[in-house]
Amino acid sequence: MSEVKRGGPLEGVRVIELTKVWAGPYTGKQLAFLGAEVIRIESLGSLDVTRVYGVDDINNAPGFKAVNPQKLSAQIDMKTEAGIKLLLDLLAESDVVVENLRPGAVSRLGLGYDQVKAVNPNIIYVSMGMYGSEGPLAYQTGYAPCFAALGGLSSIVGYEDEAPTGMNIRYADSTFGTAAAYATIVALLHRRRTGEGQFIDVSAVETMTSMIGDSVMDFTLNNQVTACTGNHHSEMAPHGVYPCQDDEWIAIAVSGDHVWQSLTEIMGRPELARDPKFSKAEDRISQTKELDRLLSAWTSEHRAEVLAEELQKQGVAATKSLSSLDLIANQTLWMRGFYQEVSDKDGHTRSILGPSWKMSRMAEVKDDAPQLGQHNDYVFGEILGLSEEQRAKLSEQGVIR
Repeated sequence: MSEVKRGGPLEGVRVIELTKVWAGPYTGKQLAFLGAEVIRIESLGSLDVTRVYGVDDINNAPGFKAVNPQKLSAQIDMKTEAGIKLLLDLLAESDVVVENLRPGAVSRLGLGYDQVKAVNPNIIYVSMGMYGSEGPLAYQTGYAPCFAALGGLSSIVGYEDEAPTGMNIRYADSTFGTAAAYATIVALLHRRRTGEGQFIDVSAVETMTSMIGDSVMDFTLNNQVTACTGNHHSEMAPHGVYPCQDDEWIAIAVSGDHVWQSLTEIMGRPELARDPKFSKAEDRISQTKELDRLLSAWTSEHRAEVLAEELQKQGVAATKSLSSLDLIANQTLWMRGFYQEVSDKDGHTRSILGPSWKMSRMAEVKDDAPQLGQHNDYVFGEILGLSEEQRAKLSEQGVIR
């Protein structure tokens, strides 16, 4: 194959992925959705857990497919000296490298920043670790539940007056991965302006902590520890999820006094807007339990989808709490291109979650996640210029497959 131009702001940018599981690959996914050519370096002898966990076919693993569309795959055995040399040659022809291997692994392999910079002085090197690459805890490794817990998020997710229930683990990986992708884009812009590459050190724990800056500052300045508050909000009331008919639920958020007045009119209870207990936001916040009781009694008589539409028309932020089936069947999401069709090597198509943004220079997203080593010929032949004989010899030696 020849390089396929997909458009987008990162068209022409080549990214090498030395990543595992979810957070690192999610960074590459975001960059691929912006038009970058993202090449995953894999090995049959060291497969990503998402390729093998709970499946028989490593090329048809749902977990791997979810986070690796629109990427290329090349096999290199990084446990061999020839493999490392081959990878360094590839990095010399690239713009970005992203790694989230265990602490110290890339340096032991001979792929640390200084070693890569020696072959490509302008490289943008993105290192992703639980605590970053420096400091007394940099040796530790972990997964998404650790990120959310150590970053402080899990301690504040839960119902009022109950023990924390913890944060959904996917939030930690995708947030961490998105932060790394954003930093990569900033570094690319910096290089365009100055010609300088960069080493980017991204900490999962610090990324998670940045999501709760208000809680951190409240403790720092006031020695106040944020408690679990369920769905309550410090500046909005009512703000919660309320029961409807058929075991459905609706989320409602009132952002100001004028919105509260609209809501009371829809409820057929305009007197509530004049009630001193509820007329101002600060009053409603102090009466959240009574508000929740009033709204629950009202919403329970309605269908969630119908009520949400009525509230939205009147300027009240509301939506039905959607199940997975509801999300897939949502025509608005399909119409706006939230779901996109991709094809694999054999021509089989499926729907994926597309980019979560719209821009004037959108990149095309057409390819499903790659099969293992699917793009060896392109990477080793067209990018590195190795002949068929050279590739065959490397394959016989087990360096590439």
